[in-house]
Amino acid sequence: MNELPTDLRYSKTHEWARLEDDGTITVGITDHAQDALGDIVFVELPECGRKLAADEPCAVIESVKAASDLYAPVAGEVIAVNAALRDTPEAINNSPYDEGWILRLQPDDPHALDSLLESTAYAQLIADES
Repeated sequence: MNELPTDLRYSKTHEWARLEDDGTITVGITDHAQDALGDIVFVELPECGRKLAADEPCAVIESVKAASDLYAPVAGEVIAVNAALRDTPEAINNSPYDEGWILRLQPDDPHALDSLLESTAYAQLIADES
């Protein structure tokens, strides 16, 4: 079983979202998603200031197997990106929930995470897919 922190919320498209103390939301892909992608070799990050709708493709993650879109789990404005991924995209493989974060959003709705899955529901989603 892949690592699955219980303090995060999850999307059906395998992104995770963490509410930070300042009300912003940090976003990345789950351990399950990085494992399915394989060795990540490139990440195309969104521009800071970009407004995103929920479920909008906002970044591209390329692995040795395929390229995959990252979808915004909630609507908001991109306020930061993990620029270190330009040089070390493999951080997503090595540490998907810490060093491998992808972007940070200022959410349009402070309660937006309520619409995402809790860890137990996401674990069931993964189980149902396999």
